[in-house]
Amino acid sequence: MKLKTFYRIYFRHRIRKAKFFLKIYLYFSLLIRYFINLFYFEKKVDLDEYAKKNNYLFDKNIHYLFEYFNSDKGIKFIDQYPEPFKRRNRNEKVTAHGYSEFYEKYFNKLKNESMNILEIGSFYGSASAGLYFYFKNANIYGADINPDMFKYKSNRIKSIYVDSGSRKSIDENIVGKKISFKIIIEDASHSLKDQIISLFILFKCLDPGGIFIVEELDFPEKREDMRINQSLPALKQILKSVIDNNDFSSEYINKDEKDYFLNNFESINFYKGNFNEMAVIKKKQ
Repeated sequence: MKLKTFYRIYFRHRIRKAKFFLKIYLYFSLLIRYFINLFYFEKKVDLDEYAKKNNYLFDKNIHYLFEYFNSDKGIKFIDQYPEPFKRRNRNEKVTAHGYSEFYEKYFNKLKNESMNILEIGSFYGSASAGLYFYFKNANIYGADINPDMFKYKSNRIKSIYVDSGSRKSIDENIVGKKISFKIIIEDASHSLKDQIISLFILFKCLDPGGIFIVEELDFPEKREDMRINQSLPALKQILKSVIDNNDFSSEYINKDEKDYFLNNFESINFYKGNFNEMAVIKKKQ
């Protein structure tokens, strides 16, 4: 993990709020804490090599794999968000989002397909590692604003930089690559604007019959920090309008994107995990 990434995750929000002398102290602490954590950053794992000794993982369901690789999409996980130094002796598993039962419902019929999968907001790559074993013929693209955190490598996995809050970044790093995906998972910042532009820009990159998943769909309505200086409606309200066949408008969507989505989506379903909601949007064949 680079110093810049360490700062973004663990210090930026505190430094932004701090007054002058506290800022100086926090910057000093940042350098010390980063040096300490250097000894606890995990090394990259080559999944192609790992699979040779753990071939049984290809036969496991998504519940097992998400928990095995410590993804919060599963049922239980070890909290992965504290600094590595603070996680060193933590083995107790806590309740995770519990989305895996919904993933299993949609993914099971696609298990053996040759396809591309995109996860936006890959973080450490825990979910991507699980998907690698679940979809043994798929290529996994893990996209994140901090790709240096991604701790897995493989001939079937690619870690890429994407800022999900930037149209330019999405266009340059995903759309411009001319790659289509059978599955797209949006699990990045969860902010109001980012959820909307990710879906409506990338829906064209989804294969016919493909699935687009938005996690923590309810964050913008439940958390003020996810909608500061951003204009309603949130994505959840937009999708409800689409289901009810009501018109909607958003400053984050242009007419072509709106028309394309309305003409090409097949179904929209909402699901409630242990804490938050997710949406599953299926594209027409």
